[in-house]
Amino acid sequence: MPSWTRYRYVAKFSIFLIAVILIAGMVACEEGPAPTSEIWDWYDLDAIRNNPSGSYLLMKDIDSNTAGYTELASETANEGKGWEPIGKSDNRFTGSFDGQGYEISNLFISRLGESYVGLFGIVDEGGVVQNIGVVNANVTGEWYVGGLVGATWGTVSNSYSTSSVTGKENVGGLAGGNGGTVSNSHSTGSVSGDDLIGGLVGVSDDTVNTSHSSGSVSGESRVGGLVGGIAGIVSNSHSSASVSGDRHVGGLVGYDNGTVSNCHSTGSVTGDSHVGGLVGWNRDTVRNCYSLGSATGEWLVGGLVGHNRGTVRNSYSTSSVTGNEDVGGLVGRNYEGTVSNSFWDTETSGQSTSDGGTGETTEEMQSIVTFSGVGWNINAVANPNTRNPSYTWNIVDEQTYPFLSWEP
Repeated sequence: MPSWTRYRYVAKFSIFLIAVILIAGMVACEEGPAPTSEIWDWYDLDAIRNNPSGSYLLMKDIDSNTAGYTELASETANEGKGWEPIGKSDNRFTGSFDGQGYEISNLFISRLGESYVGLFGIVDEGGVVQNIGVVNANVTGEWYVGGLVGATWGTVSNSYSTSSVTGKENVGGLAGGNGGTVSNSHSTGSVSGDDLIGGLVGVSDDTVNTSHSSGSVSGESRVGGLVGGIAGIVSNSHSSASVSGDRHVGGLVGYDNGTVSNCHSTGSVTGDSHVGGLVGWNRDTVRNCYSLGSATGEWLVGGLVGHNRGTVRNSYSTSSVTGNEDVGGLVGRNYEGTVSNSFWDTETSGQSTSDGGTGETTEEMQSIVTFSGVGWNINAVANPNTRNPSYTWNIVDEQTYPFLSWEP
């Protein structure tokens, strides 16, 4: 091939290659991730509903002094209904919202008779809400009511609510219902309703982990310091909430039809029946858990579990227990269930009997031999501030009760 022909061929090929690269770049730009929108005030927050699949960053704290509050989130907004939740049944939030550690304060919602009520109404599969605090909010609805989210099938993480939340069913301080994952989150304040009421989550069919709650929780049935009722997993979590209800009332979970593991509760629990320091009614699994608070009721009252029809193992209670019928230091009534390698303190509980478990003195409950003797994954450490995460349980031998190695 003559040299000039070769050079012309190379030049044409180079031009073709450049064109291909440019076209590929244009396609990549068109198909790349959508730009992130910045949220600076209530107007920006309200506009999320126009593109619920978008990506959003909160750029500052938003409160009653921020532009748009009176029109959108105050007691006079929307004819006294206050904030309109982002994400409805026909327009669910599937995007990403990152609060970047900022807070949204003074949110007001009063929507009696409405479902999916919260800052966000429904977070669907693929949706993410993270790193946000909802502070001093007053939220009222009917079903699926939460300080942050009415119901989520997506992911809620590293978030918290310090609010007053009221509803009828499926009501939680942070989320009313969870069909996805709630993690590294907490709630305090007051939560009240009728059925499936929880300090953090009202009802959960999936995963709640590394979370905690405090404050007060009240309802009629399936009332829990952390979660009202579960059919999924609750793990590495705790509650110090004060809990009151009628039936199926627990310091951590009111009604357990899933798995509760590596958890503890320290609050006071009061009810009529199926009252437990940790779980009111267990129909599935409780393992590697403990309760330190108190359980008071009429019947089916236990320091750890009020009524057990599932499995309880490697757990203990030091809760004070008071009741009239089917009362136990560890379990009130064990019906067609199993209780293994579990203990209660006969001195602190005020109970010498339990329908399952082994009663021990305070001294015996603070001895590693009691627990290692039945195969607990436990290790002695020098002081309560020392943790050996290679073991599920740690103890300062002859000084403390066992504690979970993940505890702060």
